[in-house]
Amino acid sequence: MPAPSIVVIPLRQHIGAICEPIVSVGDRVKMGQKIGEGTAFISASVHASVSGEVIAVEERPLFSGEKVLSVVIKNDGLDEKIDGKRAGDINKMSPSAICTAVKEAGIVGMGGAGFPTHVKLNPPKPVDTVLINGAECEPYLTCDHRLMVEWADEMIGGLKAMMRASGAAKGIICIEENKPDAIAVVSQVIEGEEDLEVASLQVRYPQGAEKQLIKAVLDREVPSGGLPADVGCVVQNVHTAIAVYEALTQGKSSYERVVTVSGGAILDPRNLLVRVGTPIQNIIEYCGGFMGEPAAIVAGGPMTGQPVVDLLGPVTKAFSGVLGLNAQEAAFDENRPCIRCTLCVQVCPMGLVPNLLGEYSAKGLLDQAEEKLNIWDCIECSLCSYVCPSKRALVTWIKQGKAGLREKVS
Repeated sequence: MPAPSIVVIPLRQHIGAICEPIVSVGDRVKMGQKIGEGTAFISASVHASVSGEVIAVEERPLFSGEKVLSVVIKNDGLDEKIDGKRAGDINKMSPSAICTAVKEAGIVGMGGAGFPTHVKLNPPKPVDTVLINGAECEPYLTCDHRLMVEWADEMIGGLKAMMRASGAAKGIICIEENKPDAIAVVSQVIEGEEDLEVASLQVRYPQGAEKQLIKAVLDREVPSGGLPADVGCVVQNVHTAIAVYEALTQGKSSYERVVTVSGGAILDPRNLLVRVGTPIQNIIEYCGGFMGEPAAIVAGGPMTGQPVVDLLGPVTKAFSGVLGLNAQEAAFDENRPCIRCTLCVQVCPMGLVPNLLGEYSAKGLLDQAEEKLNIWDCIECSLCSYVCPSKRALVTWIKQGKAGLREKVS
């Protein structure tokens, strides 16, 4: 997609501390130039996605309505790039050099989580396997599928670099069997590579969640409150692997990504390569706009995504898709009393009790939700809300409960 005339680049597009702006109003910047410095341990720098003039450094709304300090750039249309530092032979790079290059490029988990990749590539414990998460199990989203088909070589190059950085001896590309073209392409690319393999998985939601993927592929169970490194793994997204390869071989920082635009209310659904900072409204208009009034606009997938409150909110590094759902796809109903059917308990992939977690969270019993019901183990997959015959907003309440606990700590 062509870059917009103005981009709004938030200085927080990741889990962790917000970046410090290192440009001022009136500065001229180039495409790929660092404009926000991530100084904290868990943070990620941000970069200009166009060349042009900085016209504001101020708080601007995200799609969620939350305001974040952002750098606003007027695009000069020249796409003048910085001369990024290329690594050369990845096989000769030290693990620390790879991590440093990834950090300088501002790469984060591009599957939606947004965790800084350079931190993840330096695990606290020894790991033996890097898993590339190509499950993409959530409905509508297809950006990772297209990337595996079209940029498989780059993805494998990124995987090898991440194996070297983390010290892992094995790499597995995990793809659900409803993507046979991706399985065929990736299998061909890694043919003859003894340390790489493709794992063809049954189609099952939420298999794309880290802990579920590790269990499905390696039959290892991440302990409660634990990390993949506790069972010898690092899990990375397809797009993240490609971004790592581009950073090392092209000196390219993370300033664009592929976004799925889909849903029954979108005139021309497609996957687009989009500059970070592009307003969501521009993307929808580029795809022909809405067919009638959408019943819901969602950032991400229908199960784990968030409502779009502000269409002028910009695309970020972790923004995987935008859905315009029609009335048949987004049926709303009021919350009714829990009938204790236990369907939510039966489907919970983490073995939790979502009906009680929801009630405790909604009533402000946060300490009990944490200590007795392990609220932090919830992966927010929304299966509990999906199967609930009373249409209770369980995952919404659980998210609010987590937010309340975070506020208590801060």
